[in-house]
Amino acid sequence: MLTCVGVGDICNKGKNLVVAVSAEGWFHLFDLTSPTSKHPDASGHHELAAAEEQKPVFKQHIPANTKVMLINDIDGDGKCELVVGYTDRVVRAFRWEDLSENSDHVSGQLLLLKKWLLEGQVDSLSVNPGPDGSPEMMVSQPGCGYAILLCTWDSEQQATTEGRDNSAPGSEAPIRDVILHQTSGRIHNKNVSTHLIGSIGRGCSSENSGSGLFALCTLDGTLKLMEGADKLLWSVQVDHQLFALEKLDVTGNGHEEVIACAWDGQTYIIDHNRTVARFQADENVSAFCAGLYACKGGSNSPCLVYVSFNQKIYIYWDVQLERMESTNLLKILDCNPEFGNLLQQLGVERSDVSAVKNLIHKTLYFPEKWQQSSPAQCQDPAGTDSSAHCTGIQDPL
Repeated sequence: MLTCVGVGDICNKGKNLVVAVSAEGWFHLFDLTSPTSKHPDASGHHELAAAEEQKPVFKQHIPANTKVMLINDIDGDGKCELVVGYTDRVVRAFRWEDLSENSDHVSGQLLLLKKWLLEGQVDSLSVNPGPDGSPEMMVSQPGCGYAILLCTWDSEQQATTEGRDNSAPGSEAPIRDVILHQTSGRIHNKNVSTHLIGSIGRGCSSENSGSGLFALCTLDGTLKLMEGADKLLWSVQVDHQLFALEKLDVTGNGHEEVIACAWDGQTYIIDHNRTVARFQADENVSAFCAGLYACKGGSNSPCLVYVSFNQKIYIYWDVQLERMESTNLLKILDCNPEFGNLLQQLGVERSDVSAVKNLIHKTLYFPEKWQQSSPAQCQDPAGTDSSAHCTGIQDPL
């Protein structure tokens, strides 16, 4: 029974592999780009033959009861580690040890780096930049909390090499490797499940700016965006049970929006300024994810993916919004060069905001009356003659 599936450069050879871990603890690696499984079509794409059965290129047994999995660099050494969360509140980190220098052949094994024991159930694993820009391993905890897991294997290995035993009487206390955080003073239901997503992109301004952005959501409808451990950017309370959390840039400006999904298909898209857009899926959903996927045209685009309780997968592809923040018509028109030319033809000063507003208002809401009115009847709110503004207004606008 598979519980975790992921894709990443777990062997640190510059090539992604498919990773599948079962509840019984069987770890499998699949290489879908091996020469024997390539079937290029006319367009150059590689498709697997329908009758071809994919077999794992590597298999190893690790502790059972796996729940969630993450493939990422969690200690800042430039190499990917495998982090696995378990149903017994344990998180383990593994590293691939290569036994062959051949980059095309998978030969090695997973080595256990560290084991952490948490106070609550583990629902999400993520990595987020810390205050100094180095990666921090984060794990969600019930009640809208989270914990930072310290990667202390280098210091522990050094202590062992130097002959120190941290567990011996009279020695220094072992380094605290789990730092628990609560995101607010409000008492949350300590049993409510929490999901977390880190390293939320915020454009070019995020470079070398310290702590990264991360978001949390709970099953009782709380949604938060945090910058570091102690800075709450915003908090939203909804009346839906949020069970999935993702990040996705739907506006194309480099800022990744927070995407949260509820069991009934209600999807919230929230930007960094707490502007909310909502989308309702057609059915109740059992699983949800969002990301950049290539559905048509051979290029990646923002996609929302829903799995329904009726054994169907719905992919909404090329999901793009022109903007998230609210705006007004004047700002939109100011960006159009033709707008200034039309105002000039009508004799309206662009800097006269009240006259421009009056012109747009009458054009939008009273076009027929405005066209039929005589020049003598056309007056602006100040009572001055605006006959020059009325002439031929229907044609330019």
